[in-house]
Amino acid sequence: MKKRIVKYTDEPIGKVKIIRDFLPKPKDLVLKDETIKVTLSLSKDSVEFFKKEAKEHHTQYQKMIRILLDQYAEHYQKSA
Repeated sequence: MKKRIVKYTDEPIGKVKIIRDFLPKPKDLVLKDETIKVTLSLSKDSVEFFKKEAKEHHTQYQKMIRILLDQYAEHYQKSA
């Protein structure tokens, strides 16, 4: 005996909760083409943190730092 599939009806759904869109835009998933090499001294703790997180997420720690700085700059450029 096949299991009967219940189809959607016009019954009330209940209270609807709107969730803020949290997914990044496709353009945010692509690395920026233009980069500049700089020499930057960071604290040992910060570098160790990013290396640990990068390893857990299978990415490069320098890429994580670059994206963080890009987002910080973008946020404050908009508000200026």
